[in-house]
Amino acid sequence: MKLAFSTLGVPGLPLDDVLRLASEHEYHGVELRAHPEEPVHPGLDGTERAAARARFESSGIELLGLAGYARAAAPGDDEAVVEEIRSLLALAHDLGAPYIRVFPGADPSQSAEEAEAAAARRLGTAAETAGDLGVRILLETHDSHRTGADAIRILGTVGHRQVGALWDVMHTWLGGEQPQESFAALSPHLGYLQVKDIASAEDTTPLPLGEGILPLADVVEHLSREGWDGWLCWEYEKRWYDAAPPLPPLLTPGREHLSRLLNESA
Repeated sequence: MKLAFSTLGVPGLPLDDVLRLASEHEYHGVELRAHPEEPVHPGLDGTERAAARARFESSGIELLGLAGYARAAAPGDDEAVVEEIRSLLALAHDLGAPYIRVFPGADPSQSAEEAEAAAARRLGTAAETAGDLGVRILLETHDSHRTGADAIRILGTVGHRQVGALWDVMHTWLGGEQPQESFAALSPHLGYLQVKDIASAEDTTPLPLGEGILPLADVVEHLSREGWDGWLCWEYEKRWYDAAPPLPPLLTPGREHLSRLLNESA
């Protein structure tokens, strides 16, 4: 498996510094948070996109994906959601990223049936653009649909190869799902995984990998047993937790922890 980290852990850091960290700490790739607060986002012009792509190509670090904020199941008009997804797809294509991330994002005011039908309809529409651009849309296990069983109700309806799943191991665990249950639901659609660690269900402040209670060893063991050989991306949510220690000093210990888990499960 290949290892990456998310720039959510180093908010606002210039791209050259992100790539330097990835290289120095021996990660294979990075996931970029695609938001106007960050150096890479859909508002970049063509020259800026070409420059960012060239930086990745010269660094030898892979761009795993763009973590966007479109909410596929949100109430409202379809067109705005589809256009937000398409703008992310275009950016990913221009940068050479294989994936974009979207959230479910249903509102409590919606019925489950209404929200899931809207998400499936919008993702199915955007999938045609995704196919043309060679980029895959990944629905993250998050917010209103945090488990694999939740996500599959949308993905199974879409039924398009360009729409898949991003497995956030914290959210499936918080939703009461065991790793083998999450994998069974998501494996036909799985793009990659976001791994992390926390102290408890009540305290989700990010911790160094291996210092919390999330079942990372069980997840890696199950993936290895099933022969899955994709990406593990460490999403250290420093952007939302000011008190969390800085990510850069944790990057090498985090990579070493994941490597140990991979070796033990081999």
